[in-house]
Amino acid sequence: MSITVGSRRFVSELNGFVDKSVKIATARGVTYEGTLIGFDTTNLNLCLQDAVVNKEKYSRVIIRGDAISEILLKEKPFDMRGLSERLQKMFPNMVKYYEESGFVTVMDRIRVTADGVEGVGPMVDRVKKVYDQYVLEQKGA
Repeated sequence: MSITVGSRRFVSELNGFVDKSVKIATARGVTYEGTLIGFDTTNLNLCLQDAVVNKEKYSRVIIRGDAISEILLKEKPFDMRGLSERLQKMFPNMVKYYEESGFVTVMDRIRVTADGVEGVGPMVDRVKKVYDQYVLEQKGA
């Protein structure tokens, strides 16, 4: 069974919610808030960390996918496309953006994710400066 482009994009989008603060509403009207730490792609079951349900706190909560009516991201997602465009200006024709995987490569050696810059060599320092400036600007926006 092949995965459609829409399905891949959906999973990619939901991957962007992992380790972020979310609000989950169920079909029965129960609301959960916490950090999404995982999900399964088959049934869309979710696992929340440090969850709050009806003013009670839980270290972990697993919510069945068929019970979910809404998944809301409470914080602004990292704009990887914007970072890719910024890096492209500094390093013309040396930047590749892998949207579905959520990372950028510079010179096919330096990997950039929402969590930081990976690689070795003098160019890493230049990429890290662009990354750090971009993150500061995004937080201030």
